[in-house]
Amino acid sequence: MKIVTMGEIMLRLSTSGNMRFVQSDNFDVVYGGGEANVAVSLANYNHDAYFVTKLPKHEIGQSAVNALRNYGVHTDYIARGGERVGIYYLETGASMRPSKVIYDRAHSAIAEADENDFDFDEIMKDASWFHWSGITPAISDKAANLLEQACIAAKKQGATISVDLNFRKKLWTKEKAQSIMRPLMKYVDVCIGNEEDAELCLGFKPKANVEKGETNAEGYYEIFKEMRDVFGFKVIASTLRESISATCNGWKALIYNGDSFYISKRYEINPIIDRVGGGDSFSGGLIHGLLTKETQGEALEFAVAASALKHTIPGDFNLITIDEVEALVKGESSGRVQR
Repeated sequence: MKIVTMGEIMLRLSTSGNMRFVQSDNFDVVYGGGEANVAVSLANYNHDAYFVTKLPKHEIGQSAVNALRNYGVHTDYIARGGERVGIYYLETGASMRPSKVIYDRAHSAIAEADENDFDFDEIMKDASWFHWSGITPAISDKAANLLEQACIAAKKQGATISVDLNFRKKLWTKEKAQSIMRPLMKYVDVCIGNEEDAELCLGFKPKANVEKGETNAEGYYEIFKEMRDVFGFKVIASTLRESISATCNGWKALIYNGDSFYISKRYEINPIIDRVGGGDSFSGGLIHGLLTKETQGEALEFAVAASALKHTIPGDFNLITIDEVEALVKGESSGRVQR
């Protein structure tokens, strides 16, 4: 099954262990980015996952392409050109000290790309699903325009379109986000996010205090119904992260399809090895679940378990198999050595 994702893949430079930026004289290097992370998850679940972006022709751009190919993602539609690969620096927090991200991604190749770089009708040909996130239109006005062209082409092909709202305050304001994101929702079938994303990208605020673990399912149910009425979403899902500390989180999710409302089981993730890409792994798991499971509840449980497992893996990519996710869904969480 052909699934297309589109966005920016970046060079990630991380401090070793839990060192601070000011302590470090070297960085660990990996590649990652919202939609690229989703593509890797889907490739791991045996889907034909294609990632669309633009990268420079030089060796760093090629290294990003190679990182995707290494995990089975199709790179046929990656345009080559531009001046630079976006970079982000990561300082991993611990206990009460939060992790920190610094972006260096202005004027990256995909931010400066234009319509001549992509044939979206060809890219979306025979595609069953197209996924994007709110990070992509936040990169630049050019990227936002490209994204809309991609959505139009995907709709013509009859593909299901999903969005992870993914608000990033370091990239744009809530006013700019809503001015771009709300009009794009007319293309979306499956809306994914959390309580902050829904408020800042779309203007909907559930009655909940997730930081204190007060998720108030009834409040989410009412908000989901309102979002469905306004935008016509077929499915709405929200992750619920309880930030107990930088290294211990509670994790569960909710889903609504217009007929029923379902709450997943809760996982306590302790210790967290790397939470970057956690939301992307949820999106990848949910797409797989909605395509392969009989009920939305089963789809959500797969997504939540997949994302919980991602928190145990260094790097942006979720390198987890279907069998490993299914085992956790069934309650196999002891961590005993597999022999």
